[in-house]
Amino acid sequence: MGTPDFIKDIRTGAGHQLLLLPGVTAIVFDDDGRVLLGRRADNGEWALIAGIPEPGEQPAAAAVREVYEETGVHCETERVVSVHATRRPITYPNGDVCQFMDITFACRAVGGEARVNDEESLEVAWFQVDSLPQLRDFALFRLKQALAEAPTWFEPATG
Repeated sequence: MGTPDFIKDIRTGAGHQLLLLPGVTAIVFDDDGRVLLGRRADNGEWALIAGIPEPGEQPAAAAVREVYEETGVHCETERVVSVHATRRPITYPNGDVCQFMDITFACRAVGGEARVNDEESLEVAWFQVDSLPQLRDFALFRLKQALAEAPTWFEPATG
């Protein structure tokens, strides 16, 4: 789907200035313990499945929707893995600047078949957690938290 229409509308007036946006990440496991990844069309990198909730959409529902839209896999959310703001703004090739407040969910696949299901992915595949393609550090950290089945991680407030 790419950039949601409501953000395109905001950008009409806001230009490229920094927007703080909600984000969800889904770490989807199958019954064999494999994790679902997509190779992004925008940068060619393998990544966890992620996206932006629509206005009024609950974060867990957004994670489930994003997984299906991007991969064709049906999933259920099981727990919140982490909540945090990205450390730095991201500047996209078109000049738009965003920073995300991300909620990461551990999810369980319940149906469908992994496939490229929209224009955001070049490839979609299941990987054993001990033989992952190269992932960014933040993705590896989130995956580690999901595998640990630890309480929800958040960065403590500093005072």
